[in-house]
Amino acid sequence: MTRQEITQFYQRHHGRLYNIAWRILRDADEAEEAMQDTILKYVSEERDFASQEQVSTWLARTCIHDAIDRLRKRKRHEAFLEDYAQEEADEAASFAGSESSFAGLTGESPALPSVSRIKAAMDELPEPYRLILNLVLIEGLDYEEIAALTGKKEPTLRSLYSRGRSKLMKLLNDKI
Repeated sequence: MTRQEITQFYQRHHGRLYNIAWRILRDADEAEEAMQDTILKYVSEERDFASQEQVSTWLARTCIHDAIDRLRKRKRHEAFLEDYAQEEADEAASFAGSESSFAGLTGESPALPSVSRIKAAMDELPEPYRLILNLVLIEGLDYEEIAALTGKKEPTLRSLYSRGRSKLMKLLNDKI
């Protein structure tokens, strides 16, 4: 690919890939890195696909894999820090308790939640629920595809989705 083709390719795909990664990671810098790594992987290997749809699908799946790997790495790093930070356990527990309390949004119609309320409620969900809801509702993946991506069994994913959806609805109803 020429430099111009790479630039055009980047401009065509970077927004969608960044959004996919951000919804999983909830960190702008990590999402940017995941998006760039995905595009770099595609450009450096110059894959042959029959259609633009196949390219887009490959990019999305690769970005999802990368984001999930980064999420797992973050969790391992956090677990490592917890093992060696016993003296800060009380501070961390109080911080985690205050982090879960979220100021309600006002001035919105109780009939339909606004996008900002839905985003805020999604941010409050624990990571496994947020991940499965994003992959099912926003990315449109089915349980079989998500199982292949995450390594979890389909019944587990269905349960996570159901519980996550219930928690999301409760959060949205509590803010009315």
